[in-house]
Amino acid sequence: MRAVSRGSKPAPAGLNKLDKNKKTEIDRVRAHLNAVLPPDTERTTFKFLAYKASDVKLRLEQIFYKKCAYCESFYGAQAPVDVEHYRPKGRVEGDPDHQGYWWLASEWTNLLPSCLDCNRRRKQMSPVISGNLEVLYKHTQTGKKDCFPIEGDRALTEGSEVLNEGALLLDPTRDNPNDHLVYWLKDDCAAGLVFPAALATGSTISPVAPLVHTDPTLVAQHAETEGVSIKGAVSIQVYGLNRVHLVQERAKILQQLRFLESVLIKIGTVSQELEGLNEDLNRAELADAVKSLDALQTKILEQMRHFSLPQAPHSAIATAFLEDFKSRLSIA
Repeated sequence: MRAVSRGSKPAPAGLNKLDKNKKTEIDRVRAHLNAVLPPDTERTTFKFLAYKASDVKLRLEQIFYKKCAYCESFYGAQAPVDVEHYRPKGRVEGDPDHQGYWWLASEWTNLLPSCLDCNRRRKQMSPVISGNLEVLYKHTQTGKKDCFPIEGDRALTEGSEVLNEGALLLDPTRDNPNDHLVYWLKDDCAAGLVFPAALATGSTISPVAPLVHTDPTLVAQHAETEGVSIKGAVSIQVYGLNRVHLVQERAKILQQLRFLESVLIKIGTVSQELEGLNEDLNRAELADAVKSLDALQTKILEQMRHFSLPQAPHSAIATAFLEDFKSRLSIA
C-alpha cells in the first residue's frame, strides 16, 4: 500500500447526477429510510448505483494507476474493479442495528478501487509467523466486505463527525501507510511479507506478525500488547495483505531487485579495477570499457527505480528495498 493524493479536481459528476425529479441518489436514499411503513412491513434494501458511474471508475483508474488501493495489484488483469466504500454503505459487520454509512455512499472521498480479494470476504491462505520467522500457512477469512472496526464511538447518523471514530483500517488517501506498514528486508530476506510497524522509533528488532484472526478486536489487542501499529495490524488482516499469492508476487519483485543489486555491485567492482589498472597503462580501450560499464550501471539503477514508480505493482515494497539499499551503500 502506498499513499495516494486525490488531487484538487471536483468529485466526478456521476456521483451527484439528478434523476427526472431533480433528486440525487442521497436524496432518494434519505427519503427511502425516512418513509413511514405500514405495520408489519419490512423496509426493502436500497440499491445504490451512483458509485458505479463510469466517470468514477475512470478517475479512480487515473489516480491509482489501475491498481487496488490496498494491495497494489493490477485488478484489471483478474476482474473488473470493485468500487469500494471505505466506510460501508449498507451495513456494518458486528453492528446489526447500524444502517451503514449510507450518507457517504456517493461521497467521493469514501470511494476506493479494490481487487476482489481485498474487498470481498474469501477464504485465503495467510501466514502464521513463528519466533524464527519460519513461514507457515493456514486458512482464514480475509477481505473487507462490510467490516469497519473502530476504537471510538461509531457515527450513527447523517451529520455525525466520522473522523472522530478512530478508524482502524488504513485509507491510502488519508493515511501514510509507511507509518503503519513495514517490510523485513534484513539478512537478505525476500519473503514478501508485510508487518505492522513498531511504535518505538528506530526499532531494529525482528518484526511482529499480526494475529491471524477474523475478529479485528483481537487483532488490535494483540498489536497493542506487542507495541506495533494497531491500524497496520488490523489492515493487514482485514484486507488480507499477507494472503499467499500476494506474498509470492512481492517476493518475486524482491528477488529481481536483489539480482539487479548483485549485478550492479559486480559491475561496479570490475569498473573500479579496470580504472585502477588504467592509471598505469593509460589505454583508450580500457577507458572506453570503464565508461561502458558505468553506463550499464546507470541503466540497471533506472531499471531498479522502475519497480518503485507509482504505476508499478507492489511499488511500496520496491521503494522500501531501494531505501534499504541506499542505507547499506552509505554504510559501506
